[in-house]
Amino acid sequence: MFVIVLNRSNLINSDNNTLVYEFPSSVHFNDESIAVTSISMYYSWFNISSALGNNTITYTWTELAATTTYTITIPDGLYEISDLNSLFHYEMVQNNTYLINDAGSYVYYFNIEVNATRYAIQLDTYNVPTVLPAGWSLPVGLANLPTTSFNPIVTFPASFNSIVGYVPNSGVFSSNENLNNAYTPSASPSPSTFYESKVGSTLSYLSNVSPNVQPNSSLYVAITGIDNKYANPSSVIYSVVPTVGLGQQIIEKPPNLIWNRLINGFYSSIRLQFLGSDLAPIKLNDPNMTIILAIKDKGELH
Repeated sequence: MFVIVLNRSNLINSDNNTLVYEFPSSVHFNDESIAVTSISMYYSWFNISSALGNNTITYTWTELAATTTYTITIPDGLYEISDLNSLFHYEMVQNNTYLINDAGSYVYYFNIEVNATRYAIQLDTYNVPTVLPAGWSLPVGLANLPTTSFNPIVTFPASFNSIVGYVPNSGVFSSNENLNNAYTPSASPSPSTFYESKVGSTLSYLSNVSPNVQPNSSLYVAITGIDNKYANPSSVIYSVVPTVGLGQQIIEKPPNLIWNRLINGFYSSIRLQFLGSDLAPIKLNDPNMTIILAIKDKGELH
C-alpha cells in the first residue's frame, strides 16, 4: 500500500476546492484501488453568498401614501436564523424603517425566528401605526408615518426561500388585505393559505417545507479516474460532514477504508475536488487542509 499526501501546495484555484497531485514520473495502474485515509480541513464554506444566489430579501415600507420596496443584500457568510434576524434589523435601521418607543428602544416591524416545536421558521409582521403612541418618536431619517396603517410585505426570493423553508415563489407575505380575512388554521401553509395565525393586526407565518439553513451540510470528495459503473458521477468516493462550528477544524478519519478501483492506465497526476450538494465545486475560504490517500494493489490484504 502506498500513501500520498495533498495539502495547500497542491491547490490550483482561488476557490480552494481543487487539488492536483503530480506523480514524480508517470505511473501505470493495473487493478489498483484508492481510499481516503484522513482529511483535515476547516469549516470555511458559507451557506449564503452571491455565488449561491441566495443573498437577498425584500420588504416594503410606506411613508404617507408612498410605498418603497427595500432590498436587503446579505453579505457572504455562514448564518444562523438569529444572525439573519439581527442583520435584517440592522438594515431596517440603515433605511430608517423603524420607530423608537418611550423607553428609547428601537421597534422593528418584521421578525424571523426558529419555531422549534413546529420544525419551522416563523415570520412575524406587525402593523405600523398612523399615529405615534405616547412617548414614541420617529428616527431622524423618517419624516412621516403612513396615512393608512400597514404590515410590511416581506418577500423571500427564489434560492433564499429554501434557507427559511418556504416553497419557491410563495414568498410574499403580509399584504394589507390579509388583515381583513378570517383566520383559518392550516397545518401546512401554502401560497393560497398565506398565513398561519393572526392576533389583532400581527400576522405570523410558518415555513411549509423543511428549512435548509446550510444547503451544503456535507461536501463530496471526488477523484478522477475512479472505475465505478454503479455511481453517477463515478468520481465521488467520500463525504465530509462538519460537526464543528464555522472556522473550526474538521478531522475525518474513516474507521474502515472504503476502496475504489482506479481505471487501468498510465497516470501523471490525480485530481481531487470538493463538491457541494449540487455536485458543483464549492468555494472554500480557508486553503489550509491535508488529505491523505492510500493506493493498494489488487493482491494486498491490508
